[in-house]
Amino acid sequence: MARKTPKPRSPGSSLMIGGSLWLGREGRGALGGNRFALLENIDALGSITRAAKAVGLSYKGAWDAVDAINNLADQPVVLRATGGRDGGGSRLTDHGRQLVQLYRQLESGHRQLLARLQAEHHDPDRLRALLNAMTMRTSARNQYRGTVKSVLAGAVNADVVLDIGDGLEIVANITKDAVAELSLKPGREAIALIKSSFVLLTTDSRLRIGARNLLKGTVKDIVRGAVNSKVKLQLAGDRTMVAIVTRDSLKELGLRKNQACCALIKASHVLVGVND
Repeated sequence: MARKTPKPRSPGSSLMIGGSLWLGREGRGALGGNRFALLENIDALGSITRAAKAVGLSYKGAWDAVDAINNLADQPVVLRATGGRDGGGSRLTDHGRQLVQLYRQLESGHRQLLARLQAEHHDPDRLRALLNAMTMRTSARNQYRGTVKSVLAGAVNADVVLDIGDGLEIVANITKDAVAELSLKPGREAIALIKSSFVLLTTDSRLRIGARNLLKGTVKDIVRGAVNSKVKLQLAGDRTMVAIVTRDSLKELGLRKNQACCALIKASHVLVGVND
């Protein structure tokens, strides 16, 4: 009996890479695209009832979703005014709008990630290299994502100013070759990497000792060791910075929790990375 020749696969039958994006807290459920669409319509229409119709949810389903969203969030997301099935009014809080904006930004990055994976799936070596880059771990304890504010080039090196938000800036001094290789220019997203051993601490905000970076904060935690101690500072915008200092330095500074403290970092001790 003759063996049938397998039919070639159509282009539509090629491997497809997909996934869903959710935001959640451990043990407290998760929020996905449908609920964020509901939030956007509540903000636009001023009514949970009308928003439910716009996204194809029942009246009860929409109210249950709003309850779940408010329970999941650390701050109220939707403010409601009752008044029957067609009365009252609802709106998003500022925190709710920020949450929606965050999700949409993450969703955009998620789509770009899936597109890159889809483009590379036919080449196992390139796909493996891409995944390795995305899952790379670094020994730098302090990592801050931001946007390049300016690049001031010198004869050999360049000062790259990274805006990490909430009024915080980090200056990195790197080679001009590195600037070109990373395509660093104003508006480009980048990551500042700082080893904890490169962070100097002082309680005098006027002290600079040649360090280009001075970040003000308060002592959040101190872990004392036999030789060195780990000090965690609370910076603006819920950011933290970890410094490793000797026990003698810790004693000399007299640091204690909730005390005002500044982190000093030389610009040459700041590394810069990008995701692509």
